[in-house]
Amino acid sequence: MKKADMILYNGNIYTVDAKNPTATAVAISDGKFIAVGDDATIIHEYAGEETLQIDLKKKRVIPGLIDSHIHLIRGGLNYTLELRWDGVPSLADALRMLKKQVAITPTPQWVRVVGGWTEHQFAEKRMPTLDELNDIAPDTPVFIMHLYDRALLNRAALRAVGFTRDTPAPPGSVIEKNSNGDPTGLMLASPNALILYATLAKGPKLPYDHQINSTRHFMTELNRFGITSVIDAGGGFQNFPDDYQVINELNEKKLLTVRIAYNLFTQRPKQELEDFKNWTSTVKLHQGDDMYRHNGAGEMLVFSAADFEDFLQPRPNLPEVMEAELEKVVRHLVENRWPFRLHATYNESISRFLNVFEKVNRDMPFNGLPWIFDHAETIDERNIDRVKALGGGIAIQSRMAFQGEYFTDRYGKAAAAHTPPVKRMLQAGVPVGAGSDATRVSSYNPWVALYWLSAGKTVGGQQLYDDKNKLSRETALELYTKGSAWFSSEQALKGSIKAGQLADLAVLDADFFEVQEEAVKHIESVLTIVGGKIVYGSNEFAGFSPAPIPVLPDWSPVKQFGGYHSITKSGVGRTATTAPPDTAIHQHIHACIGSCDVHGHDHNKARLSNIPLNNFSAFWGVFGCSCFAF
Repeated sequence: MKKADMILYNGNIYTVDAKNPTATAVAISDGKFIAVGDDATIIHEYAGEETLQIDLKKKRVIPGLIDSHIHLIRGGLNYTLELRWDGVPSLADALRMLKKQVAITPTPQWVRVVGGWTEHQFAEKRMPTLDELNDIAPDTPVFIMHLYDRALLNRAALRAVGFTRDTPAPPGSVIEKNSNGDPTGLMLASPNALILYATLAKGPKLPYDHQINSTRHFMTELNRFGITSVIDAGGGFQNFPDDYQVINELNEKKLLTVRIAYNLFTQRPKQELEDFKNWTSTVKLHQGDDMYRHNGAGEMLVFSAADFEDFLQPRPNLPEVMEAELEKVVRHLVENRWPFRLHATYNESISRFLNVFEKVNRDMPFNGLPWIFDHAETIDERNIDRVKALGGGIAIQSRMAFQGEYFTDRYGKAAAAHTPPVKRMLQAGVPVGAGSDATRVSSYNPWVALYWLSAGKTVGGQQLYDDKNKLSRETALELYTKGSAWFSSEQALKGSIKAGQLADLAVLDADFFEVQEEAVKHIESVLTIVGGKIVYGSNEFAGFSPAPIPVLPDWSPVKQFGGYHSITKSGVGRTATTAPPDTAIHQHIHACIGSCDVHGHDHNKARLSNIPLNNFSAFWGVFGCSCFAF
């Protein structure tokens, strides 16, 4: 019998394999699971002299998480340029971070906060003002993007991008101007987000070697949360093949730590069919390997079909030419047997898209060709059944966790209570995969998405779903593993911990199935394995982690603050493993570090409660650590 390269034992393994749902040990060889079972059997049968054996200390183990809709390639090129407000508990904290970053950012670089946050996560429940940005940064350009609804530019950024009173706003956008006719710095997607993309694209880019470094750090950040695979949905201003050189090189050098299946996203309005004809003739479907492979077309197929999801604005009406333009592209893709995906937020748009798909299918049957709707927040039961009849899948993302308050204000609580109607999709037998749509809207943290799906709440704490519409934690996890694998046609290869599948898994710092509801969004991985290779380790498994690489450039926000702001078990706000926490900042934000010297309490218990500790002007927060309350 072949001996294992690695054995993990003494674990609490949830396999997402109905035939063998739980285990305590796994054996791995040549990048795949070769056995899943109990400690005694696995060690006795598969341990050899050179087998690495790791005691999991009874921690919860899950299959590696798969984000079925993210923008990793674009996000990686910019990760070390961006200041992340993901998970930051108050605007006061966020502005302190901004001020510190401004002080070290050299000319002509910008300070950028791009996605992953919402005003509702802050104790103050508001966005920064333009006056606050101008006071903090009179000379350094600051660009702050909030979801896909607006961007805030300080005066230095307006000068950097050349906006004046004569600068026209693109169609579907607004450049706010004061009484003198000068731009204030507020840009609105109304509802077209092109102005946000285009303005951000004016900023300085990282040099190529720094883009390599940035992408590696972003993948490690995803590994930190147990992500082992993603499907990259392309994106605005992400051109193929030019903007894929970094990820190609990393794959060739075997430096990828996340598996990537990429879709090709058209970049030229009115020339979309030409783009896809070029790609279907030059790119072989699924070309690549298990770490990096092509996955088809989308999420943008034609620009006239883009129904942007700015819930602060009325639903957009798509132009009459949409059907004719979309039909040409879909016919070409079906003819060439290319899977495709389409951004589709609103049911009204989805009805029109399905009319096109059904028309094409009558002439040229889909006949099992995988295709996907992305988002589908307001899809109705009839259209769900139409998706099922055509063999499609629906990829859902945690956008309502960040925009649920806005949706509720516009459409009401009753509509928000089943947006998106995930249970109805599953009941209909439609393949459903979960994801984030990071990094420019939602955060890439999958535990925020799993919290949203299982607790039914936004990051701001609003209860969206009742028990009828919330998912069990088991079902939510399945959508982020086995469910998402369908969306890259790899359901036979990954998504479960079972013999023969790729050896991707995450060992968690807390048991997803046992922790209190509010603690779910603070879960992290302490050991992440991709293809039998350890790509991330922390806490008691830090000794297994690959050696860290420096953060470039030296002034990078990632070097100062890390990525997603989360809380360690001692209660201290943590940063990425490459950047140790700044004691002075955390003392200022949290009033004390670690356990209280007087009461010896656990700060994390306090911060995971529903009491508003981060509102420093309110009763509890004004006392700093608030330990007396616990």
